[in-house]
Amino acid sequence: MKEEKPSSMMAQWHHCKKQAGNALLLFRLGDFYEAFENDAVLLSKQLDITLTKRQDIPMAGIPFHASDAYIDKLVAKGYRIAIAEQLEDPQSIKGIIKREVVKIITPGTIVHSNLLSAKSNNFLCCFIQINEAFGLAVLDVTTSEFRAMEFEDKKQLFDELSRIQPKELLLPQKWITQHPDFLEEIDRQFKPAIHVKEAWHFEHKHACNVLLRHFKVSSLDSFGLTGMVAAINAAGAILHYVQDELNLPIQHIKSIKKEHSSSYMLLDRTTQKHLELFQSIQDIHSSHTLLQVIDYTLTPMGGRLLKYWLAHPLLDLTEIQQRQEGIEEFLSKWQLSEQIFEHLKEIRDLERLIMRIETDYATPRDLGVFRLSLEQISPIFHILESYFTSQFITKNKTNLKDVSNLVQLLQKAIIDTPPLKLKEAEIFRSGFSEELDRLQSIKQDSHNWIAQHQTQLRQETQIKNLKVGYTKAFGFFIELSRGKTEKIPSSFQRRQTLVNAERFTTLELKEYEHKILHIEERICALEYALFTQLKKQIAEHASSIYLIARAIAEIDVICSLAQAAKFHKYIKPTVNSSDLFHIEEGRHPVIETVMKKELFIPNDVLLNATSHRLHLITGPNMAGKSTFIRQVALIAILAQMGSFVPAKSCTIGIIDKVFSRIGASDDLARGLSTFMVEMTETANILNNTTDRSLVILDEIGRGTSTYDGISIAWAVAEYLLTQPGKQAKTLFATHFWELTELEQKIPGAVNYSVSAHESENKIVFLHKVIRGSTDKSYGIHVARLAGLPYFVVKRAQQMLKGLEQTSIKTTKPKAEKQLCLFMNSEIENKPDILGELKEIDPNNLTPLAALQKLIDWKERTK
Repeated sequence: MKEEKPSSMMAQWHHCKKQAGNALLLFRLGDFYEAFENDAVLLSKQLDITLTKRQDIPMAGIPFHASDAYIDKLVAKGYRIAIAEQLEDPQSIKGIIKREVVKIITPGTIVHSNLLSAKSNNFLCCFIQINEAFGLAVLDVTTSEFRAMEFEDKKQLFDELSRIQPKELLLPQKWITQHPDFLEEIDRQFKPAIHVKEAWHFEHKHACNVLLRHFKVSSLDSFGLTGMVAAINAAGAILHYVQDELNLPIQHIKSIKKEHSSSYMLLDRTTQKHLELFQSIQDIHSSHTLLQVIDYTLTPMGGRLLKYWLAHPLLDLTEIQQRQEGIEEFLSKWQLSEQIFEHLKEIRDLERLIMRIETDYATPRDLGVFRLSLEQISPIFHILESYFTSQFITKNKTNLKDVSNLVQLLQKAIIDTPPLKLKEAEIFRSGFSEELDRLQSIKQDSHNWIAQHQTQLRQETQIKNLKVGYTKAFGFFIELSRGKTEKIPSSFQRRQTLVNAERFTTLELKEYEHKILHIEERICALEYALFTQLKKQIAEHASSIYLIARAIAEIDVICSLAQAAKFHKYIKPTVNSSDLFHIEEGRHPVIETVMKKELFIPNDVLLNATSHRLHLITGPNMAGKSTFIRQVALIAILAQMGSFVPAKSCTIGIIDKVFSRIGASDDLARGLSTFMVEMTETANILNNTTDRSLVILDEIGRGTSTYDGISIAWAVAEYLLTQPGKQAKTLFATHFWELTELEQKIPGAVNYSVSAHESENKIVFLHKVIRGSTDKSYGIHVARLAGLPYFVVKRAQQMLKGLEQTSIKTTKPKAEKQLCLFMNSEIENKPDILGELKEIDPNNLTPLAALQKLIDWKERTK
């Protein structure tokens, strides 16, 4: 049987579907976007809309005027959406209208969507590997932020991706095939949309040509990318993907920034998670994060920049001190600062607004909001220019360019409350265009003409309820009630019959209707031309607007940190190049805001490179050990991002990395036990820490047997105390009170405990960290507080008493022997172990191999 030839329209659809690739195609047909075949089935299922058939072809559609909400739902689910638009006016074309795919919308490239979070970037990322180097390119098309960087290993790359939280990844097919486990880990952690391309997209010559052509330069050296082959290849691939495959405009991307991870304090993904910088571990929707506590930003640009600062604490002392001075100046001139806050409140997203204007996405309402935002720049500049002198403020006020001419143009052009879309209502002020005013005057006179014509017809026909009206769908008409139709003149031509009325037209009314409709068309065409021209005039100022947006963002962040300092009683820390880490009466910035009835108990900490390298902190559960070690890390991060900190006084020598090993849980997705997760995170710390790092450890070794746990915890502490180049400042919270013997054996180990008051079988946690150790965990007291039945608690007390009595007679020597592994006297009685020790080269022994060797020796000494 001969196969039926598809219709012209379906042939056009197939052409567009080929352009769309693996994207779901929305095909414009009049007032609807239609989907056909498999796309229709998918659309129907995902949006819960009706699936129909025409000529046995499945189809489903969404209204054009409400398409944004539907498209958002699809993109939120990770789908790529291709939009095929009508490129010709249906009224001026006979036959099939020309249609083409004009853009492809993906999760990483949405521009005008409710899915965009005002205070978060929407990043599209691309990374590739060349030999041992990983190149990463990061692009937010809505803000023009374009960065390139390189890393030495996958872990560094993954840590950066944790900070970025990409919405979409562009990757080479070959790399995915070779590293499926890494891809699974990325999907589990970030759940980005992933798009795979052939190898040629990432070739160096192709990538270089894309970047050189776009930036109109002869060399990439001016961007600092010399020798960064992997980063260049990733950047070129991402730009080619956005422009040539997604059909998105990129003329607003005017620069690429080279970034060095060595410029910032390293915060790996485990530390970000454990410290709850951006997301609560217990509740992803919780506001109990450090970012939420310090975020008083008033603009979207400021909100995004604050998040970046928190994820990238500085190592440069000068830049840290400049930020501190800016905060200090805002605090000292608080009344003036409050005036600036009022202006900042009125500023909308200048970065995304100018991007939409440059790329022709802007609506009339966007221009109205843009004008209101620019009106605030001059008042802010004059306050800063007249009263503020700190270097940070001076640097930024220089970038608050004079755009008074642009403001005046917008004030003259756009009405106070412009509509969302063209053609919905008037958008230009009277006096902006003489021709538009003339046409609007003719249109306005039509109302007077209709009233006069209605009066004239009533007099001629003697029909008092005769009405002359107009609708967009029907045009001009004369309406009479049914009972009056016998009086109509012969010049009336019947056009429509209603339930209780008849509608007519006349030759004179037709002529006037044609005239008015022609005026409407001319008004629409002229408004469109004027609107397009106005956007081009604004776009000429784009470079200045981006500088203004960046300056406002930085001022907003400093204002935010000043408000956080004022409201939470933070102080200015001293950050220097010494090895001292001293906090007096430090507080946990998040927990103190959550505690409404109780007073947060502050604590001191002193760490240095000699006598106080490692604090061994013992104490009961729920006493506050974890809170204490976390707050120390959070204060270090705040200090080096340039913020004030929750303490009475604070001196911090620059910290290059913060590592944490807090809590534990199974990683069922990867088949890892609690203990394996704990050991993997500990190994990462030991392999990557330096003398300049800060390490916080909580309950190392608790995931295995007691003796194994003590052995591993001891070895880890000993390693951090003695290994050259690895002697990090360390807070080590533990239940293994046996480890407190370290203070007597290794210089730099110091015992601390979290105090508790016990009386009449009751316990009161004092949450105060004091010098000295404890040999009790108060576990049964905690069990009672947790609500265990009375008889269970009572029986546990009886068992504990019996075990303690037995331990005095029999168990203690065994426990002492357990620790003898780390004492010279015991090793001297074991010549075989001593011989092995002499042969071991510590510089070539990994931490995990050392731990395994210790466990082996322990078994042989039993």
